[in-house]
Amino acid sequence: MQKKVANTLKKILLVFFLIIIYSYTLLITNLPDEVVVFEGEKISLKTLLGIDIKTKRENTIEALSNNNKALTNTAGKAKLEVSLFERFNLKNVKVDILPRTKVIPVGNIAGVKLYTNGVLVVGMSEIEGLDKKKYKPYANSGIKEGDTIVEVNEQQVTSTEALIETVNESHGKDLKIKYVHEEHTKECSIVPVKTKDRQYKLGLWVRDSAAGVGTVSFYEPSSKTFGALGHGITDIDTNELINIASGEFVTTRILSITKGQSGNPGKIQGTVENQSNIGKIFKNSKFGIYGKVDNLSSLKVDTSKEMEVALREEIKTGKATILCSLDNEKPQEYEIEIEKLYKENNYDNKSMQIKVTDQKLLEKTGGIIQGMSGSPIIQNGKFIGAITHVLVKDPTKGYAVFGDIMLKQSKEVN
Repeated sequence: MQKKVANTLKKILLVFFLIIIYSYTLLITNLPDEVVVFEGEKISLKTLLGIDIKTKRENTIEALSNNNKALTNTAGKAKLEVSLFERFNLKNVKVDILPRTKVIPVGNIAGVKLYTNGVLVVGMSEIEGLDKKKYKPYANSGIKEGDTIVEVNEQQVTSTEALIETVNESHGKDLKIKYVHEEHTKECSIVPVKTKDRQYKLGLWVRDSAAGVGTVSFYEPSSKTFGALGHGITDIDTNELINIASGEFVTTRILSITKGQSGNPGKIQGTVENQSNIGKIFKNSKFGIYGKVDNLSSLKVDTSKEMEVALREEIKTGKATILCSLDNEKPQEYEIEIEKLYKENNYDNKSMQIKVTDQKLLEKTGGIIQGMSGSPIIQNGKFIGAITHVLVKDPTKGYAVFGDIMLKQSKEVN
């Protein structure tokens, strides 16, 4: 009996020990390699017993405070040294401390045109050959929906038309294809099939561009950069973030507004045809789209409305306002309520839960609708973030991303 109890106890201790090892391994693995913060912003990292984090900068080392948050008061470079019991170095985290920056909240609706790096595979289908048999040329190639074809026979693919021309010029000979799958470049071979209309095909449906409308969040005068949408643009068929080669930002004319209802989000319908150029898009990320403004007059910003980007510690639950334009005129300010804050969230664009409380906006849109993504949020005279999502069941509510996340993204635009 005692032996059985002892064996059970050993098993429990072993499981407990393995859980501890797993917890420490998971924590260390999830620590970032690099952190970007602003002057005065706190670095917050989760730790466990025995794990120490020290800040090293200009040959000085200071331990983090008890809550593992370090103040970064001067712009420049720093390093966080993660160790076990201050003896065994586990990881070094690079810290890039950016100077505090002022932006101009915008709130105008604008048009977006994106061009992919290569062509995006959005679907696959069987092909009927000259012999009336069904073929799948792509079978066993490894190519999936959402992948991007970048080269055929060592020639760069720049458009859908270029791919079609290259495939037809093959006359059915084996094609060497280079494609990108989940950020990894791979290669395969596909033999095109000749169809009854004398065309050669791969059985792949592809796309090389996308267009839409959204709201400009801010303009940063010192770098002439802009941030918009607060979320990335994904392909409608694959739901994957579009890997862009270039993009255009243009003015848009609002055609109609569909009011949102429970279970049926509304939308802003606009046109990007025959509109003026605003600038170029260089980045499409899960936190928004970013680029350079070429024509400031077409963006129609009020340069006297410059304000600081709030640090997360400065943002509070309660009243705030958003800027958005719903009638092709100057953006208007509407009241909202910040219901929840997720200050340690750096992983997605749901940093805040918000609710529209302004009666005029509710009467016009029913709350948050498609096209309002990117609407800047202002609290206590500071830019604190931008709208990103609507809750389908309750269009008066949605999510927003922190302003510091968007500004850090824009700093990466060359």
